[in-house]
Amino acid sequence: MQKSVLKSEERAVLDLRSIYDQYGYSPYKMSKFEEYDLYVRNKDFLVSDSVITFTDTNGKLLALKPDVTLSIIKNTQLAPGQVKKLYYNENVYRISQETNSFKEIMQVGLECIGEIDEYCLYEVLLLAAKSLRSISKNSVLDISHMGIIAAIMDKMELSRAQSTRLLAFISAKNVHELEQELTAIDAEESDKALLLQLAGIYGKADAVLPRLEKALGGTVAWEAFCQLKTVLAAFEGSELKKMIHIDFSVINDLKYYNGIIFKGFVEGIPASVLSGGQYDKLMRKMKHTSGAVGFAVYLDMLERIDTDSKQYDVDTIILYDSESSLQTIQEAVAQYAAAGSVLTLKAADKKLHYKRLVEIRGNEVRVVEENA
Repeated sequence: MQKSVLKSEERAVLDLRSIYDQYGYSPYKMSKFEEYDLYVRNKDFLVSDSVITFTDTNGKLLALKPDVTLSIIKNTQLAPGQVKKLYYNENVYRISQETNSFKEIMQVGLECIGEIDEYCLYEVLLLAAKSLRSISKNSVLDISHMGIIAAIMDKMELSRAQSTRLLAFISAKNVHELEQELTAIDAEESDKALLLQLAGIYGKADAVLPRLEKALGGTVAWEAFCQLKTVLAAFEGSELKKMIHIDFSVINDLKYYNGIIFKGFVEGIPASVLSGGQYDKLMRKMKHTSGAVGFAVYLDMLERIDTDSKQYDVDTIILYDSESSLQTIQEAVAQYAAAGSVLTLKAADKKLHYKRLVEIRGNEVRVVEENA
């Protein structure tokens, strides 16, 4: 089947698997369900805490998988110093952002687990950027670092509730309420100024990093900043560099994430289609001593590309009659298939939208209709 006649999410699966294979990631396959306890213990990590459950024949409560990362961590055995690079193409069961009801959703992603270093972080960011670019040439990868924000907040000795409120305001770029909250908790002026500056930052690395360097030099967040700077410097000279932005409104739960985090966007879809980051804290929670970084591509979001921007169901429709020879039909199909998708029918389907309508009468081939 040609890519041109596949749905956007189906084309994406083929392209993404090819990218991850190229970088040596191994496919990971899991069961449709796991013990419900795995998800309930880590519900804050899930995109949605709504999970479909059922009781197994032995009385155990099971769940249709809403996530793959948790299963990978649970089932991956690591030797000291080892790094495992895995990718998956799985159907997950969660509430769709499109329909607000439970849906079986194709999801593709990867995980780099073990003794990860700055190269691992760079490689995962690189593959995230390549993933977005394979979906759309007009795409953006927004990156931040939870270590920078966490270092500042840890110094402030905040309660869980205070941290949650501050993170929510930073995520919404709500500088006004962020400032009010910082004043209410009597934050030091230096910490207050740093968080307000981070909340307002957005832009390409070349423009933003010098401002961050000046603001964070000598602070508790300096080590995390240096890691971010080093990893982003590896994109120098790459075509992908121009799609990368620094944006501290990209926020994830401090209980799970500790380092670089990111979200990916493509033109025509208002929400992120890719999300990921470094989640060493989740590894510790699940009794691993090593680190991990990964991301997922939410393929249900790509349905909007099909419904919103797809103009035609097929490029060329070829209509033939009973007098047409098999050779003439075959030659016409081969000719037009070289330029796009072809649907060959005996009778017209008025519901289909097409660029070109071709008729074969006997052995005569002619273009009947051509749409711009």
